[in-house]
Amino acid sequence: MELTYRKSIPVSGTYDVIVVGGGPAGVCAAVAAARQGRRVALLEQSGSLGGASMLSMVAELMNFDDGKNFLSTGIGQEIFDRLGYSHHYKREWHNVHHEELKRIYDDLVTSCGVEIMFYTRVVDAVTDAGTISHAVVSGPDGLFALEGRFFIDCSGSGGFAVLAGADSHYGDQAGNTMSATICTLWGGVDFAKRTHHDGTFIDQAYADGIFTQYDSVLPGIKANYPEIGVGGGNVGHCFGVDDRDVQSLTQAMIQGRKVLEEYETYYQKYVPGCENATMIRSANFIGIRESRRIVCEYTLTTESFFAADPFPDEIGRYSYPIDIHPMTADKQGMDGFSQAVSIRHRDGESYSIPYRCLVPQKLNNLLVAGRAIGTDRGMQASVRVIPCCYITGQAAGVAAAVCVQNGTAARDADILAIQATLQAMRDQAAHTKGA
Repeated sequence: MELTYRKSIPVSGTYDVIVVGGGPAGVCAAVAAARQGRRVALLEQSGSLGGASMLSMVAELMNFDDGKNFLSTGIGQEIFDRLGYSHHYKREWHNVHHEELKRIYDDLVTSCGVEIMFYTRVVDAVTDAGTISHAVVSGPDGLFALEGRFFIDCSGSGGFAVLAGADSHYGDQAGNTMSATICTLWGGVDFAKRTHHDGTFIDQAYADGIFTQYDSVLPGIKANYPEIGVGGGNVGHCFGVDDRDVQSLTQAMIQGRKVLEEYETYYQKYVPGCENATMIRSANFIGIRESRRIVCEYTLTTESFFAADPFPDEIGRYSYPIDIHPMTADKQGMDGFSQAVSIRHRDGESYSIPYRCLVPQKLNNLLVAGRAIGTDRGMQASVRVIPCCYITGQAAGVAAAVCVQNGTAARDADILAIQATLQAMRDQAAHTKGA
């Protein structure tokens, strides 16, 4: 059954650059474009910036460095420094203090004149001959349109790019994706007494009938606020989730909350220091690790992971393991995770990210940044994390600004101008830190 209808909606603004999605990639894309003098709109479905770190309650920021060199330079370094993290160059993961990070994002975006639109969801794109003219947006008072010269999809799912006409890949050859997680907030944890890894007793608990599904991969509860016994939990997996499907997401949330109840019992009965642990709340948005990969002018493949040489159109470098979480709730799935995550760099090693993997085929005035850039499955499992989203978002924002200034399509962008602007932003951030 289908319904066809016509509706006139207001055009509520015209912008040089419209950024879809206010996560880490979207924040950096919007800020980077605005700092080049462009009029920028940033559309975010929730009431705060930050994406998965806020909506899905992700408890940590992964490494900003490769063990010897800081990689999330420019705006990423500004965020790192404002959070008070230390430059130890040890591939450290950093606790997320969510309210502080929200305020930092707010300040970065508003201070350069970006127009934020919270509680908006992009539902369609108006495209003619590969050029997008408008984003159709749903807000609290109904539908409206925004006219733009350039667009950047930072949604994480690549949804706007697909609406505009881009092609995409999804999961493995059978369409299966890695598992998702409903992150949690815990209290009553005595971190000083937690002498074992959280997953040490999983097999015993499973044998004792605590769990209804087998899952031996447990990142655990992070000591975000150890002085008050509070931490964020990366606990449990939801298998077979398709984030493009409403019913799949709905069932994952319902089943995932049941699984979390089992983990609360596990922590209280098996993990030292967690006898009084209580799950305070769970995230309202499931944490999706794998979604669409947009077909771009270049596909960054797993073979590039250990290729040290820079691409001629390099816009940044990053270093994080091939972190593919289990796809099935069995030993084969758990073993597959162990094999994948063992693919990692030595200190000082990183891979090059080319501009072309931000440029969707078939479209003239769209870029993608964040998880949905042009990669294979293995590389998506590395580029998906927040510090790398800072890198690709910043590059997309600069590139959009350059293309608007020159009147060129994304595929014809002046890469030397983009690289020069990115280097100037890195130098400025480093100078500000040293001042």
